[in-house]
Amino acid sequence: MFLSGNGITAIQAVLAFLYVITILSICLMIVFENRNPVKTLSWLLVIIFVPVAGVILYVVFGRSYRKQKIYSRKSLADSGRLAEQVTRQMVSLPAVLAGESEGVRSKAHLIMLMLKNNRSLLTLDNRVRLLDSGSETFPAMREAISSARDYIHLEFYRIEPDMLGTEFKEMLIGKAAQGVKVRVIYDDVGSWNIGKSYLREMRSAGVQIYPFMPVRFPSFASKINYRNHRKILVVDGMTGFVGGLNLADKYLHGLPDLGPWKDTHLKLEGEAVAALDSVFISDWNFVSNESLVPDSSLLSYRKTGNRCLVQVASSGPDTDWATIMQVYFSAIATARSSIYLTSPYFSPDESMLTALKTASLSGVDVRMIFPKYSDSVIATWNTRSYISELLEAGVRIYLYEKGFIHSKYLLVDNIFASVGSPNVDVRSFDLDFEVTALVYDHLFAEELGALFFDDLKDCTEIITEDWERRRKRDRQKESMARIFGPLY
Repeated sequence: MFLSGNGITAIQAVLAFLYVITILSICLMIVFENRNPVKTLSWLLVIIFVPVAGVILYVVFGRSYRKQKIYSRKSLADSGRLAEQVTRQMVSLPAVLAGESEGVRSKAHLIMLMLKNNRSLLTLDNRVRLLDSGSETFPAMREAISSARDYIHLEFYRIEPDMLGTEFKEMLIGKAAQGVKVRVIYDDVGSWNIGKSYLREMRSAGVQIYPFMPVRFPSFASKINYRNHRKILVVDGMTGFVGGLNLADKYLHGLPDLGPWKDTHLKLEGEAVAALDSVFISDWNFVSNESLVPDSSLLSYRKTGNRCLVQVASSGPDTDWATIMQVYFSAIATARSSIYLTSPYFSPDESMLTALKTASLSGVDVRMIFPKYSDSVIATWNTRSYISELLEAGVRIYLYEKGFIHSKYLLVDNIFASVGSPNVDVRSFDLDFEVTALVYDHLFAEELGALFFDDLKDCTEIITEDWERRRKRDRQKESMARIFGPLY
């Protein structure tokens, strides 16, 4: 082996040269993706200052697949009948809203936005029930499943083989034995512990169950970072559930180190159930390679006789637009009186952060609930890194202390409400597959507002003077965690 004058072998020199070329190539690739400058700079810093680990992290978590269409699939927008319905609704929207209150009409721009960017049909005949805990949600789900006669569509990010997961497995197996068509989707990363015996038992009983984008080599890097975070249950097209709860004991009993688990879900009846089912069917066709046809006509549903306007919004890296982020941004940027937001993880992009601060500085009552105790250390410190500038803009921040609050809802002007699976962070808005129900209804808004103020009773408001006296070590943790905020 020949040595150069400073003791470096020729092979080492070649490897070093190749390594530098690789780093420069990846840096150029990141720049040419034309992403948000903050995310671009974050990845460049990670790769430059933590080169080996940074390259691995970028390959696994950093590559953008939205524009590359690696996850493109036959979406609901491909349906000619759906496109026609959307076009008709855009034309007739002023007439449809003519009889609504001024508050509902003031949110017409949000309805139009979701029609254009997500093909989210506006449904009118609905009944929406707010479920504010696992003790309310899971019994309602059990009742719906027990009544199934035709089919059960169930999709969750996390299904644990614990007591609750086992109970639901037995219910689904029982319904399959009765001839009910049972289809189940679980996320391969979120349900990492589900176990082969759990799956084998369901499949042998006639339950059709598939993982969403299983993480296997060699496609590991292109799949692990794009997860299905949706929580959907639809029974016979008559009853639907959407929200933040997964199938796991902790959502019912909490955790020893965190205490009770606070979460929020919705039970839907009416036209919106068909819209929610369409999201599931799109996912089902993707994981199973079947060609189920969603009932986009919205005719096969149980009439409720109750007028409540609902749009079901979905988003993910298979869409051209970050649809849920856009409707959140628009709702916040155009708020007139109040913005009440609850999110367990908070890592907004610059536009969302600016919208919140601008709304508050404009005189809008902006209040936000974050968990004091969380299941993610990095997410906690990252969330707290935004508190100072929010407080400076007049936003009122509350930390929930009665356990861990995992609820994900937004209420604007006591008329526009969103309850679903997305957190207010980059992952939910840009990377994960999410779903939420957008409700335009005064009575439901009053109920959700009452829940928000009831949650405030278990919170401590952060006072600016006290917050600025926090430890220097905590400030440093916040700064370090914030660097990784745009990356996960």
